[in-house]
Amino acid sequence: MSLHVAPLADGEKAFDLKDAAPQTPAEQAEQDEILRTSIQVGTFAQVIIALGIVLTICYFARLPLIVICVSALLAFILEPLVEMLEKIRVPRSVGAMIALLAFLAVLYGAVYLSYQRAEAFAEELPKYSTRIKKELGRYQKHAQTLEKVTESVTPTNADDKKAVAVTVKPSNPGVTGWFRDNFGTITEIALTMTFIPFLAYFMLTWSEHLRKSTVRLFNDEHRRAAYKTLGKISQMMRGFIIGNFYIALFISAVSIAVFGLMGLPYFYFTGLISGFLSIVPYLGVLLAILPPLATGLGDLSPARLSGIVVTVLGLHLFAMNVLYPKVLGKRLQLNPLVVTLALLIWGWIWGAMGLILAVPIAAATKIVCDNVEQLRPIGEWMGE
Repeated sequence: MSLHVAPLADGEKAFDLKDAAPQTPAEQAEQDEILRTSIQVGTFAQVIIALGIVLTICYFARLPLIVICVSALLAFILEPLVEMLEKIRVPRSVGAMIALLAFLAVLYGAVYLSYQRAEAFAEELPKYSTRIKKELGRYQKHAQTLEKVTESVTPTNADDKKAVAVTVKPSNPGVTGWFRDNFGTITEIALTMTFIPFLAYFMLTWSEHLRKSTVRLFNDEHRRAAYKTLGKISQMMRGFIIGNFYIALFISAVSIAVFGLMGLPYFYFTGLISGFLSIVPYLGVLLAILPPLATGLGDLSPARLSGIVVTVLGLHLFAMNVLYPKVLGKRLQLNPLVVTLALLIWGWIWGAMGLILAVPIAAATKIVCDNVEQLRPIGEWMGE
């Protein structure tokens, strides 16, 4: 028996035993690192695409999504009251109804009291307008004097004197015309907002069922992580709401005391509104200044009005730089860059409501990223 070896064809390479040699640990580690890097790049690209799709959906479906988010926020606010009623053996459905009715009663009282104060302010508006005109007249005289000095220094062209100024007054449709033009949008928003109490009620009564059903959507190996993630989000939301409430109460108490010492009319009501408006991200300081400034304009001297502005500004800066890091820093664990980007993006997508919901949405996103292994680098980037 003889062994016959066929000759190699043109271009065919002989089998080299070195090709079948096992890889060294260094080569294996290098290949594993390359594979891990490629997987991370692919995951990051998928996350970017998914994020773009989600933001697009949020932009075009902003009205129902805002209603859902506000309902969830209201459910988190009322959850402690419902749990307290459960401890005295009140059924959860009845406790949720009591909590919602109590919230609506408080809201109605605040709106009614605001309307009464606005009506009283409107009755005294002619007196305020006369004083405002006097103050504006003084500044107008200074402006005219400055304008004359500028004209005497700046050379003028002879052709400019022949020019005739033409003033075009835009047509003012008034409140009735604006309401007529936007009646469809206003009606749509009003009808959609009526779903908020019902959604909040069902979220309160079916909270445990919703959590268990959401966990069952995942595979067995991921259910524990999903349950843990939902628990952390719930804990974060409660801490966020309670922390903001305590900060608003502190600012309101100090504002009421300072406004009362300065003799501001309706200082107790104005200080409360200013304190709660101050917690609105970025726009809070401007919103908080308006109520005391509008109430004191005409009654207080310019020095006291300046003192009110300095007080509101100082309280807002103290809350943002001292109270927020102490009270909410450990609960949110977001760096300032992420907070600013979240306010910018969600404010552009959802407007004023986006500014209110931006921080809890960003914090919930970070919790999800921290509990998903492929997304942990993003969670670390969002953290402090």
